[in-house]
Amino acid sequence: MTLSRRALIATTAAAAATTGAAVPAAAAPAGASGGSRLRTGFERLAGDGYALLEGRRVGIVTNPTGVTRDVRHIVDVMHADPRVNLTAVFGPEHGFRGTAQAGGSEGRYDDPATGLPVYDTYLKSGRPLADVFTASGVDTVVFDIQDAGARFYTYIWTLYDCMEAAGLAGKRFVVLDRPNPAAGRAALGPVLHKEFATFVGRQPISQAHGMTVAELALLFNAEFLPAPVPLETVTMTGWHRADFYDASGLPWVPPSPNMPTPDTALVYSGTCLFEGTNLSEGRGTTRPFELLGAEGLDGRWAAAANALGLPGVRFREAYFAPTFSKFQGKTVGGVQLHVHDRAAFDPVRTGIALLVTAKRTWSGFAWRQDNWIDKLTGSERVRTMIDAGADTDEVVAGWRTELAAFRKVRRQYLIYG
Repeated sequence: MTLSRRALIATTAAAAATTGAAVPAAAAPAGASGGSRLRTGFERLAGDGYALLEGRRVGIVTNPTGVTRDVRHIVDVMHADPRVNLTAVFGPEHGFRGTAQAGGSEGRYDDPATGLPVYDTYLKSGRPLADVFTASGVDTVVFDIQDAGARFYTYIWTLYDCMEAAGLAGKRFVVLDRPNPAAGRAALGPVLHKEFATFVGRQPISQAHGMTVAELALLFNAEFLPAPVPLETVTMTGWHRADFYDASGLPWVPPSPNMPTPDTALVYSGTCLFEGTNLSEGRGTTRPFELLGAEGLDGRWAAAANALGLPGVRFREAYFAPTFSKFQGKTVGGVQLHVHDRAAFDPVRTGIALLVTAKRTWSGFAWRQDNWIDKLTGSERVRTMIDAGADTDEVVAGWRTELAAFRKVRRQYLIYG
């Protein structure tokens, strides 16, 4: 990246920070409760009277997580406010109102609550997505979606694709920040290799990125987009990198149907790897990604996992019957993760340890035939090392160099202490 491009990104970030800092301390944004320590990007935008959007035709990329502190949807709030000319909504995977399961969306329709046109962004990128923005007539695209902190959670790639498309269409882009529910202490896990890029990983970031969406937007704009988009970020106040979601005081709205609680997000960047196997990752239960299992598994798996002494987590022998997805209606055996020390818990290392011990304790273990695990981990290395008999420490050591390099890049774009 050239020096002039770095200067542009720095100028954009400084402008965004200045905009945020101008929010009066005593302002009461829509949906905020008095005395709250953390303020989201939307709360600060609203508290400043939407000055950043004045005179603009605004479209917003959002889903059910775009809510105020009193759980009103921000689209409903902004649509009712004469200070905002909100003219379009753009829905990601699962849809704007969140009715679609994994791998689905809601399509193009008019929102019954507001009458606003809703456009589908799912699996659109580049010029086709730029054409959607152009057809909508907006000049500013706003992004406000709650992330889950994992590279393969598709909303951050919706962010990336929308930024790229906004640049192609000549639109301004504004990101409203929200907390990373798994905290932002560190980047963890393997870094994507470019030849394995898909919608569950467009660019080389680590499996658990430890960033907020505003920080990711700055990173994307400076390091990965073909050309930087005119970008402004409205940051949070009162959020710290070590904070887990319950410290925010914000309501939790499931970002997708199988992300019911912040506890799910805490383990997801590790246990989602079981999507790449023939085991159930807990879809169709009330504790997806915390319950894992298959027919034929028994208590030996939990015993083997507990014997590793992984920090911050214990494993309970568990039996469950998924109501949909893998093993629908069948009783399967496996484990439930119980995280007892969130600060010590490493979700990615734990996910690898569970793959290693599952393969060693169950003869029926198999990878999905399409090698989906390679898309999730970002290369074929994890799969081939486990198949070759590597233990957890050996697999984790395999990504040490690339993770250190990513962490060095990542530090440049961190906003919060």
